[in-house]
Parts: sequence; C-alpha cells; structure tokens
Amino acid sequence: MTGFSRLATACWMSSSVLVSTVTVANPEFQTCLSQLRPAALNAKVSAATFDQYTRNLAPDMSVLEKLNYQPEFQTPIWDYMSGLVDQERVELGQQMLKQHADVLRRIEAAYGVDAATVVAVWGVETNFGHITGKSDIVQSLATLSCFGRRQAFFRGEFNSALRILQGGHVDPTHFKGSWAGAFGQTQFMPSTFERIAVDFTGDGKRDIVDSIPDALASTANYLKRSNWQMGQPWGFEVKLPTGFSADGESRRKKRALSEWSQRGLKRIDGSPLSQGNVSSIAQAGLLSPAGVNGPTFLVFRNFDALYSYNAAESYALAIAHLSDRMRGGRPFVTAWPTDDAGISRAQRRELQQLLINRGHDIGVVDGMIGEKSRAAIRIEQARLGLKVDGRGGQKILTALQASP
Repeated sequence: MTGFSRLATACWMSSSVLVSTVTVANPEFQTCLSQLRPAALNAKVSAATFDQYTRNLAPDMSVLEKLNYQPEFQTPIWDYMSGLVDQERVELGQQMLKQHADVLRRIEAAYGVDAATVVAVWGVETNFGHITGKSDIVQSLATLSCFGRRQAFFRGEFNSALRILQGGHVDPTHFKGSWAGAFGQTQFMPSTFERIAVDFTGDGKRDIVDSIPDALASTANYLKRSNWQMGQPWGFEVKLPTGFSADGESRRKKRALSEWSQRGLKRIDGSPLSQGNVSSIAQAGLLSPAGVNGPTFLVFRNFDALYSYNAAESYALAIAHLSDRMRGGRPFVTAWPTDDAGISRAQRRELQQLLINRGHDIGVVDGMIGEKSRAAIRIEQARLGLKVDGRGGQKILTALQASP
C-alpha cells in the first residue's frame, strides 16, 4: 500500500447512507470534468480515453466523508498486530510461498528481495488478494479531483489512472480498489504503478490486478528501489537492561550495534547483538511501539524500506513480523503492556457471532470490528460490569463466552 492508500485503510467506514449520491447527476461535477480534460490531454491522456471513461460518469460523494473521517476509536498496537499477524494469515502465507515458489524464486533473483518479505506485503495489503477494494478507481479519483481537500494530488492520480487504462494494462471492469485510489494485489496508487510496476510475465501488460506474478514482482521492485538489502535482517526483538531510557531514540536515530551492546542491549534470547550476518558496525535504530515495557526492536535499513511502502511503523512491523513467522519464527517474546490482549481474526469472528446471538444487529460476521460491533460491545460491557470503551479484546470475548 503506497501513498494515500494508508489513509483509506485507516479511515474505512460504511457509506451505505450515501449510495444514492453516487448515481445522481451533478452539474458541478460535469463542469469540473470539462475543466480537467485539457490538463489530462496535456498529461498524455488521449481525448478518446478521457471521453470514454468520463462519459456519463457520476461522482461518488461518499469518498468525501471517508477523506474527512476522523475515527473516534484508535486501534492499539496490540490489536493492530493481532489482527494482521495471526495464525490464520501465517498458514495461508506459507501456502502461498509453496504455491508460487517458482515465480518467487525468479523474482528474488531479479530484484534481490526474498520471497517471505514479498508475500508478507501481499498478505498485509490484501490478505493475498482476497480483499482488494470495491471502489471504482476512475470514479473515486475523479470525485476527489473535483471536491474536498488535496484536489491537486488526486488530479495527478486521476490522470495516471486514465493512462493505465489507455495502456491496456488492467481490465477496466476490474479496475477497483480503495476509495482513495490504491488498487491491485499489493495496492499501488496509480502514480506509483507508473513508476514501479513491471511486466514480469512478458505479455506486454503490467497487470497488478489479475496477474499475481506482475503484482509480486512489482512489489519486489518497489522494495529494491527503496534500498532493500538482500541477506540482511529487517531487525530483531531485543532485551533492554533494567532502567534503560529510550528518550530521544527512534528508528531514524541509527547507532552501531557495538554502541547498543555497550549500553546493555541483547537479543531477546540473551545472545549478543552481533552474530551471523550482522556485524558490530551495522547501524540500527530503536523501535518501541508501545514503550520500553512492551516489545522493543533494533531495526535496520530494511525496516526503513518496508516503512516506505506505507509510512507507518506499525505497518512495517506487521510485514516484518509476518515474514518471520512464515519462515517459522515465533511470536514476540515480550508481552504487550496491556491487561486486555488483542484477538485474532478468528476470535473476532467468534466475538461478532456472540454479539449476534445476543440480539445485536452488527451486520455480517467478517472479523472486522467496526462501529456497529463496538456499539454492541459497549452495551455488553455495561451489562457485564466491564469498562465501557467498545474495545474488542480478550476481556469481552472471555466474558461473553462465559455468559449465558
């Protein structure tokens, strides 16, 4: 997921109340499209292409609510990680590694990015292609080009999207993705596609929607251009000495491992930091996503490459951890600093079913704890004498399992 697609994921919400606005004629929108046309033609979009994909196009005004949506519920890091890196996704990722072993070997040889990392991006972005988004890319970007904030940004993405269709890279009927314009198996913004996507199958198309080889190779190419270093770790969990202060430290403030060792840091199993293919002079920053009382990591340049894909440390950590788990690695040793641990997607589905069994209308059981589920959780928390915060964690799940 690149660029603005991170906001799309963070701000996902129901748009059912705005469905009618999608198909209603909007004179202001038509005027805007006519104004966009000359700039698109100057940006190497043909008149035929522009007219073909904007003729009878109506705005999807629901994207504006999503653009401006500020979620009341902030996801703790332990919930974020438990939902993205659970046993279900680890096992499916291992299946994908086997199923696409040949193409992944060729991708690794071509771009110098290992298979587990590429597949981990695929898993975190779209659950291996199962959740790629349902918004029409041209419609969404045209709407965002005419209304709301950051119109200049979206107009560039709109023109990129039209050039992608003009080049015949993607089936127009499959050109769907997030409301903010990210699309494909590994969620590229259109401008990122134009810079990074590759035709790995040799069929003349860079199809990251319907071609898994093209999508995975394009992802590897992105990481390569972000200075991924083959054979080097992204980082590892560490044990901090008693009383250690992380004030002023961050993933950006790199120090030699020898310096970290002098300050008393060790690998989580107690072994020295420098071993194997990691030298004492290697530069690493300290990452403590939940503070020094939670899992803490030394991270290298490869972590920065993962970060560049989405500009969120929690996201990069999810990819890094999923890649390790697919290779047979274990969960983090240090527990998250909470008395209400996160739950996996399977457990979230169980929680939703328990809520439905108690008469709550939360929609479908999909493992996504949205506002309807949180509203139902608040009711049950109040009934059970728990803290009323709408959080779907171990406490409410355990309580509902035990409650008639």
